[in-house]
Amino acid sequence: MTINDRIAARVRQIRTDRGLSLETLAETSDVSRSMISLIERGESSPTAVVLEKLATGLGVPLASLFDAPAAPPEPVSRRAAQVEWRDPASGYLRRNVSPAGFPSPIQIVEVTFPPGARVAYETGARPGVTHQQIWVLQGTIEITLGDEAYELRAGDCLAMVLDRPIAYRNPTPKPARYAVVIVAGDRV
Repeated sequence: MTINDRIAARVRQIRTDRGLSLETLAETSDVSRSMISLIERGESSPTAVVLEKLATGLGVPLASLFDAPAAPPEPVSRRAAQVEWRDPASGYLRRNVSPAGFPSPIQIVEVTFPPGARVAYETGARPGVTHQQIWVLQGTIEITLGDEAYELRAGDCLAMVLDRPIAYRNPTPKPARYAVVIVAGDRV
């Protein structure tokens, strides 16, 4: 199963589990019905921005779109089984570190962000309260949360509530690597 197949199955599964039509999800996510259909058939390689909009429309954390469909919960996430996904627009590499499907309010994601890359999520407030911390492991990353801007370097950690648009940028000629720790309101 490719990563696009996995995303397709998860979006379709979550949408149908919640009784949402393609039209309803299109309205709540601001993603066209045709794009959602392409994604659900595994015929599109969606960007991080599109996936964030879908996750918001579905009321789930973005990381859950990378879980295996109906995966049995396991308490250990082995490195070899951790899902990696590359954003086709920015080139950033995202790896879900937390065990897929395990009933925990916490999710951990590792991101490798290419030099000069930028990603902006305009979705603003998410369903429930989503807390997120960014811990920079290597390099420098600039984060804009609403009107607030932060420059983080290796070892720095930013705590925030995802209630406004957020943008990430690597202003340097070297890759940045950071861990994202997420606690979503619907998982607390």
